[in-house]
Parts: sequence; structure tokens; C-alpha cells
Amino acid sequence: MKLYFVGADHEVTGSCHILETGGVYVMVDCGMEQGRDVYENADLPVPANRIDAVLLTHAHMDHAGMLPRLVKDGFSGPIFATTATRELCEIMLRDSAHIQESDAEWKTRKALRAGLPPVEPAYTLQDAEDALKLFHGVSYGQTIEPAPCVTARFEDVGHLLGSACIYVDIEENGVKKSLLFSGDVGNDRQPLLKDPDPVESPEYVLIESTYGDRLHGEVPDYIGPLVKILKTTFARGGNVVIPCFAVGRTQQMLYYLREIVNKELVGPAGSFKVYVDSPLAVEATKIFEENVFGYYDDEIMQMFLRGEKPLRFEGLTLAVSSDESKAINFDTSPKVILSASGMCEAGRIRHHLKHNLWEAKNTVVFVGYQAEGTLGRKLLEGADTVTLFGEEIEVKATIVRLEGMSGHADKNGLIEWLSGAAKRPKKVFVVHGEDEVCSTFEETLRDLGYDARAPFSGAVYDLTADEWETFPEPVPVQKVKPKEQRKQDVFGRLLAAGQELMAVIRRNEGGANKDLTRFMNEILNLARKWDR
Repeated sequence: MKLYFVGADHEVTGSCHILETGGVYVMVDCGMEQGRDVYENADLPVPANRIDAVLLTHAHMDHAGMLPRLVKDGFSGPIFATTATRELCEIMLRDSAHIQESDAEWKTRKALRAGLPPVEPAYTLQDAEDALKLFHGVSYGQTIEPAPCVTARFEDVGHLLGSACIYVDIEENGVKKSLLFSGDVGNDRQPLLKDPDPVESPEYVLIESTYGDRLHGEVPDYIGPLVKILKTTFARGGNVVIPCFAVGRTQQMLYYLREIVNKELVGPAGSFKVYVDSPLAVEATKIFEENVFGYYDDEIMQMFLRGEKPLRFEGLTLAVSSDESKAINFDTSPKVILSASGMCEAGRIRHHLKHNLWEAKNTVVFVGYQAEGTLGRKLLEGADTVTLFGEEIEVKATIVRLEGMSGHADKNGLIEWLSGAAKRPKKVFVVHGEDEVCSTFEETLRDLGYDARAPFSGAVYDLTADEWETFPEPVPVQKVKPKEQRKQDVFGRLLAAGQELMAVIRRNEGGANKDLTRFMNEILNLARKWDR
């Protein structure tokens, strides 16, 4: 019995861990890497077609985003997730596939102009559709058997609609082991969702550490600071632009804005407009409104039972089409724009930043985590200029971060969640945090008496022997220097020329033998000249 560390080890995104018992392989999460990579990720320990099942903690892309690629590479087993997670993945994976195909098409046009080969998308819409056919919805508390000698149970972890931590029990030759995969542990001070369920007593725990080195502070008054930002920005005739994760954070912001509008804290109801400019966020909001029972806290449930809509209010406009999106920037009245992606790496938010960053009257409000290397992180760190769609944009807008607004538990929240178990785990594996944060949280847990380690990608823990089989040093991502990049570009053009030559050869099929022989000899002479 072994535990393989593949992704989100000393980094925040790309979650992927694999359990092996008796030749059976079960993957927990298959996430996409976002932002800058610091260390190289290890390859899967077996080909994709050898993975027997996938357990998915929640629908965010850094946990679910590479499932279509796994299917493209040969995986055909079941994918288990809560019903809400499955429904969210139906829209998120299709949306991601569209982005993959669009980006590859744009890069291919650019590559062909430079004489380089075409760019293949990580996966296509068909790959996403194939992955979605493999999903099986489960309920909180339900025990399933995803593969022989493996049982699993999903429990509410309060991070996102349908999010779960997953208890996994495995057995081999009469030896049993129990593990808990935290997924992302929810912040118990956020609206809408229930707080995380108490932890039971597994032998091993993989715990995230996104905010393992900091505190969110006292329970913040999110509405007060947001009201102040709106009043200040509207007074100078500006817009408030909020980069929002389409799933989770957008719905929380809608709840806060509903409170502000209904209580007329900024002005009469309907005195300012709120745009949600993200087809994905619009679809996700519908799913949030349909998946009610079993997911929401008591306050929100009472609102639903009274017939109220916690995510709807006067002045709210949902923009779906590209024309509706473009029209927002022609609306000269002060307004709030909620748009994805939350880290400003893709999507419509980049257009709104292009239209709003250069004017001092506007405000950009960050309400979620910004990974290293992302545009959102650069803006938060004080960038004077940014490049959007090939154009350099001066940053004159006010950049604000609403502190404490997070779907993740902070350091104390993580410790409180972990310490809820009646019996301390035998070992705690610290994952899903930036490099230094993982190490810091590891030390924190050790100081509290836990046997904690923060392994790098490629580590393998032998659960049977209860020891590390492999605990490798990290392999830094090799940055390509400009001169080396130019060499690679020239060689790429050479490969493209070779492909063009093959195309010419194929087009001459059926030609006269004399002409084909002369063509062949010219190619052979050229090959002998350069075969050195």
C-alpha cells in the first residue's frame, strides 16, 4: 500500500495524489496548475489507463481541471463526487475545454506565422464530454467502494457548494489503513454554506495549507468596507471591478451586494447597477439556487423557505452573450462589475481591466487568493503597468484587497479542524500551499506535537511499512534563457519545414518515376550534407 504525491505539493494548484493497494490505483483530485510553477511535477506512477477510479473533493479547476486530459490519455474508470460537484463540473469542464481550444487556436495562428508547428490543446470539448460521462454522484455520509479493497466516504468541508473531505479505507493482505484527504478546508466565517464537519480519527491526514502561515483576523465586517469602497468610487464617477471566481466567490459577493442594496446602504435600491459578466458564473449561480437542501446553513435555508432569493436583487444584470459583455463598457454610469477569472489569467475580466485600470476614478477589488505569477498577484503587489492583449496598460485605478474574505480556513482554522479528531493521526502530510507556506505550516504542526511532513512532488510513502519509500529533493523548473529560447524557436521552424517537405512528398504521389527519383536524390543529398 502506497501513497504517491504528484501535484499541489509545495504549490497551491494542480492537486493530485494517488493511493495504491494490491495493484489497484485510486486518484484523489486531478487538478490544473495555475500561475507560475516553482518545482517540476512528477509524472503519474502508472499510465492513465491503469488508474481504476478518481475521487474528487470539489469542482474548482485546481482540483478538477485536468480530468478531461486524464480521459484523453486513456482513463476510463468511474469519477466519484458529490451531486453538486458533478453539476458544477458539467459547466466548468466544458468552459475550460472551450478555453483550451480557443487558446490553442490563437497560439497556432501565431506559431504558423513564425514558421512553427501548430499547438495542440491540453484537451478538447469532446474530452470534457467523455469525462463527464464517467461521473457518479454521491451524498455526504454515503460509503462507496470505488475499487476492490477500497472504500470511501465524503463529508462536508464547507469550502464550496458540494465540496468534501474524503475518508478512504484501504486493505491489502489483511492490513488496513485509513486516510483523510482534506481537499480545501472551508472558512467557517463565510456566508451561505455550512461550516466544515468535525474530523473523525484517521491514521493519516493530507491537509491543505493555502493560508497555513497567516490569520484572517477577527471576524470581518465584509459589508462595511465594501460599502465604503462603493461610496468612494461612485462619488468620483468610477466603476468597481471585482475579479471573481465564477464558482463560489461570485455567489458570496452577490449575497453581500444583495444586503447592501436591500438595506439601501449606498443609495436607493436600484440606484447603481451590478453586472455579473461571466456565462460560467451565471450557470453556476443557477446551480447554487437549485442545490439547496443539505448544503446551506440555517440562515440561508430559512430565506429559501420564505421564498426569498439570496442571490438576486434590484439592479442586477446577468451578461451572457459577448454583445452583452461589450455593452457594459459603453455604460457610462458608475457600476459594479463581477467577472471571471478570479486570478485575471483568462476570461472577460481581462477586457474589463483593460477598460478600467488606466483611470484613477476606478477601483479594482480582489476578494480571493492570487497565485504566484498571475496577473492578479502582480496587481496586488503594486505593478505600475501590465500587458493586456498586447497593449501596455498603465495602472492608475485604486487596487484593494478585502482582507479575510476567503473560502479557505486560515492557520488557526486548519489547526482547529485537524484537532477536532478524538485521536491524533499517526502522520500528517502538508500539501496545497506555496513553497514556504508548506514548510512553515509543517513546523507549526510539529511544534504542536504532530508528526508532520511537507513532501515534494515525486515522494512516495509506503503505508504498509509506515516509512518513506522515496522522499526526493525538489527539482526547480528550468527557465529558458532568451538565447536558448531563440535556439528552440529556430529548431521549431526547422521541424515545421520538415513537416512541409513531407506534405510536398505526399502531394507528389502518383508522379512520373523519373521526377520522383530526381526529387528523392535531391532529398538524400541534402540529408547527407547535414548528417553530422
